[in-house]
Amino acid sequence: MVTDKSFIVLAGGKGARLGRYKALETINNESLIQRVVSSLSFFNSDIIVVIGKGQHLPQFTSYPRLRVVTDAYDAKGSLVGIYTGLLTSSSRYNFVVACDMPLLNRALIGYMLELSAGFDVVIPRLGEPVEPLHAVYSKSCLAAIEQLLGQGNYKIDRLLSLVKVRYVEAGEIDRFDPEHLSFFNINTKADLEAARELVKKVPQPDPMSSSGDNNWSKE
Repeated sequence: MVTDKSFIVLAGGKGARLGRYKALETINNESLIQRVVSSLSFFNSDIIVVIGKGQHLPQFTSYPRLRVVTDAYDAKGSLVGIYTGLLTSSSRYNFVVACDMPLLNRALIGYMLELSAGFDVVIPRLGEPVEPLHAVYSKSCLAAIEQLLGQGNYKIDRLLSLVKVRYVEAGEIDRFDPEHLSFFNINTKADLEAARELVKKVPQPDPMSSSGDNNWSKE
């Protein structure tokens, strides 16, 4: 397992489609941000929660290795959140995830981290779409992100054209998460209700196994 790793949770979104701040919406009496942090705390690494300027999170966890930081730039989207997290992190490799993804799969996350050596970004790709808010970013991305922000370009897909990327394809993802529930995110009230039903049916997988495999093989 990669040891030089941290986790960055992006919680700065304003939840425009939902109509309220998503991070504090609840599933089974647990907020979305609590669910994500609880899943990631298994790895016993630093967790950095990035919020927007003017936002506040109540005390929601006793996890000792958690820090809450504020976006380096105001209201500029997820690329700024990633940049802020990478600046804050003391680790080379950082798994970045949005706070509204309540069905994370630890085994898939572990596999992606194992792939990260030698790459700037490790990102799932399901056909054409990629999942930039469920990806590993190296601190080596900072220079390219600074260049983009200096140009007023806040698109993550532009970053991918500037750095060395390892795409995790659907067949690899299927070994761990055949229904691709890891990428289920909440934008609407209907999504929130669907998530509340899904969590009743989806057990958290053992991160040391993957559909019969007993390791995170990179084959």
